[in-house]
Amino acid sequence: MTKTPKLSQEDLTQFTGSENWYRHALNPKVLYTDGARHVAVEGGAYWLLDIIASAQLYKKRIKAEPFQVWRLYVRQDNSATLTCEDGNSKTVYTQEIEFTDFPICGITLWFSNNVIYLPSEH
Repeated sequence: MTKTPKLSQEDLTQFTGSENWYRHALNPKVLYTDGARHVAVEGGAYWLLDIIASAQLYKKRIKAEPFQVWRLYVRQDNSATLTCEDGNSKTVYTQEIEFTDFPICGITLWFSNNVIYLPSEH
């Protein structure tokens, strides 16, 4: 039986702003938007928001960046690489993920002013 992904690239284009903001449980200073929540719920990726939010607490190089570009690249073998860039294409953090069932081949999330959001929500 094949699982049909609930998340698609096309779904993400519908988010051009956010009516709601959600407080992250692990780092209450971090909020996330409707689009980021959609990624977490429909993509089964609350873990992705957890990594971004907790990095703000524990990774000094990341915390020092006022604008962050988080990119998840999923490979055919279901392994992935998560990177954080400074907004000028300079990588400040990389994490290898041994396995993920994230339903699309990749996604970009932005973090600024303590908010995680989709680029289209800017």
